[in-house]
Amino acid sequence: MSRVVLVTGATGGVGRGIALACGEAGWTVWIAARREAEGTAVADEVTALGGQGRFVRCEAGEPASVQEAVATVVATDGALHGAVHNATSGLSPRPGSVADTTLADLRDHVAVSVRGTYLLARESLPHLEAVGGALLVLTSEAGFEGKARLPAYAAVKAAQRGLVRALAREWGPKGVRVNALAPLAATPAVDEAFRRDPAMSERVLGRSPMGRLGDAATEIGPVARFLLGPDAAFLTGSTLLADGGSCSIS
Repeated sequence: MSRVVLVTGATGGVGRGIALACGEAGWTVWIAARREAEGTAVADEVTALGGQGRFVRCEAGEPASVQEAVATVVATDGALHGAVHNATSGLSPRPGSVADTTLADLRDHVAVSVRGTYLLARESLPHLEAVGGALLVLTSEAGFEGKARLPAYAAVKAAQRGLVRALAREWGPKGVRVNALAPLAATPAVDEAFRRDPAMSERVLGRSPMGRLGDAATEIGPVARFLLGPDAAFLTGSTLLADGGSCSIS
C-alpha cells in the first residue's frame, strides 16, 4: 500500500536515507526542511526510485512553520501515514565540555530536538489517528549512555526517548504507534564531529563489533521504513538501535 510520510531534516544524512528507502517502497515522501534547493534535490531522488518526492519548507522548532507544513501535506495528498522527526541542531556535531556549552547552544538543541518533536507530534496526531499511522523519532545511543563532550546533544536525545514512551502510552488507544530509532551512520554531521575531535573516531569505531558506520540509505533507511509500515503494527514505545552493536545499553 502506498503511504504518505513527512520527514524533517531530510536534506542529507540519515533523513535523506529514510526518504530514499521509503521512496523505494513507492511511498510519497515529503522532505520538510529549510533549504529548498537541497530538499528538492532529495525529493527528485525519491521520485527517481519509484516513489513520489515532494518538498515543503519547514522550520522544525517553529510552531507556525510545522503547522503549515503538515497542513500542506494533508491538503495535497489527503492523508498522513507517517511523520518522522529527524532534524537536529546545527550545533550537534560540535563537541565540547559542559563549560564550553552556552545557554544559547542548549536552547538551540532543545528547540530543534525536543520542541521540534513535540510540535510535529501535536500537529500530526489527528491525521495519524485517522489512518492508524505512526510517529518515528530519530534519537541516538547518546540518549542511552551519554557522550563525553556532547552534553547538550545527549540530554535532548534522552529527552526524546522519554517523550516517545509517554506518547506511545497516550496514543496507543488511538491506534497510533510511536517509536524511536537510534542509528550510527556515516553522515556529514558525523564526519564533521570526527574532524573536530579526531579522537572521537577511535572511540566510536573502536568499540563497534562491525568496526564501521552504517549506510544511511541501505542500512538505516529500511529500519525506519519498517517502523513506519504495517509490519511493525504491534511495536510501539520502543527505541531500536541500528548501530552495528556499538551501544551496550538497550
